[in-house]
Amino acid sequence: MSADAVIRPYRPSDRETLRRLCCETGYLGRAIDPVFEDRELFSDYLTSFYTDWEPESCFVLEQEGEVKGYLMGSRRPFLHQLHSFLLNISLLARGIFRYPRYNASSKAFVRWILLNAWREVPAAPRRVPHFHFNMLPEAQGIAGTRELLVHYFNHLRAHGEKQVFGQVVTFEDRRGARVFERYGFQVVAKKEITKYRAHRDEPVYLCTVIKDLNDGKLMEYSRG
Repeated sequence: MSADAVIRPYRPSDRETLRRLCCETGYLGRAIDPVFEDRELFSDYLTSFYTDWEPESCFVLEQEGEVKGYLMGSRRPFLHQLHSFLLNISLLARGIFRYPRYNASSKAFVRWILLNAWREVPAAPRRVPHFHFNMLPEAQGIAGTRELLVHYFNHLRAHGEKQVFGQVVTFEDRRGARVFERYGFQVVAKKEITKYRAHRDEPVYLCTVIKDLNDGKLMEYSRG
């Protein structure tokens, strides 16, 4: 991570920036627009719980005073599941109303969500804290990822949590499972995400990775 980069807790003033960053990185690290044009629904689905219901578990990466990445997590799985259930009803209603105005790629994305998404999400523990993160291309790298994880894991340990999991997108040239194995994660489930087949020749997978927070890896900010 560059010397001018810092990791800090989320602030309410970051909300719109993180929603925009979510959309700018939502298609395998690039803008989501070629896959799905409705940025409002996309960012609601991926960020609203964390910024509105559990902001204390969110961290941002700043470079030269600008937010370039984030990690959003939750140590309240039942609250997250309740929010997701209610949010999905709202998203479905809004998506159906807007569907006729969507372009062909967006309509295909909606059909994938309704018909296939539930089949392609790998199994995950239901009572364990979780996280996801994204960074703009200019901020991507092992060091920034590591520091975001360290801050979040220290937050979890301070509240007595023992494990954490994430569901991460992997493919040949980006963020393979070996990166997470370096940090003590184990891959416990993996499925191909078929919604990207129309946009890429290379298969894309979603992996569930889980870690023991007391395994001695990523224990302190100062360790390399």
